[in-house]
Amino acid sequence: MIALWIVLGLVAILVFVVIGVYNTLVTLKNNRENAFADIDVQLQQRHDLIPNLINTVKGYAKHEDSVLTKVTQARQKAISAKGINEKIAAETELTTALGGLSIQVEAYPDLKANQNFLQLQTELSDIENKLAAVRRFFNSATKELNIAIQKFPNVIFAGMFGFSSQPMFDVGDLRDQMKTPPKVEF
Repeated sequence: MIALWIVLGLVAILVFVVIGVYNTLVTLKNNRENAFADIDVQLQQRHDLIPNLINTVKGYAKHEDSVLTKVTQARQKAISAKGINEKIAAETELTTALGGLSIQVEAYPDLKANQNFLQLQTELSDIENKLAAVRRFFNSATKELNIAIQKFPNVIFAGMFGFSSQPMFDVGDLRDQMKTPPKVEF
């Protein structure tokens, strides 16, 4: 009889541990998704701003169609991306395309002095700063989830419940470009 109570006690403890692990992982997964919702708001603002920026640049840089086309295509891909991981990849591509646009703009001094362009550039810069802040929060939430999934005893149950490590929202290939300071020529 005592052995039965001990077994039932151990089973009850195991059930509570499993419930605790599951609830922790669900909470962390939802925190990550909530953090991405904040990113989504900033991304939508960036997507809305890009056509205005492109139209302004088009007036000055008619022969730079390939750069403008890349930005437009990357924007469309980013808008139509489904799921967090697909959006991360598409937004990284868009960020790279916008970097190419910024490089092309340097060749047009009249464009850089245009008030509409300056205002759009300021708005885009503001959005990029906000994106950096919410990306840090998202990556923090992702790191918490990934650590929880990899910890013992969570690692035993995470796979059974369908939890796996998730990617960070990284700047990707732009990291190497960001290490090199911009070249200023007169």
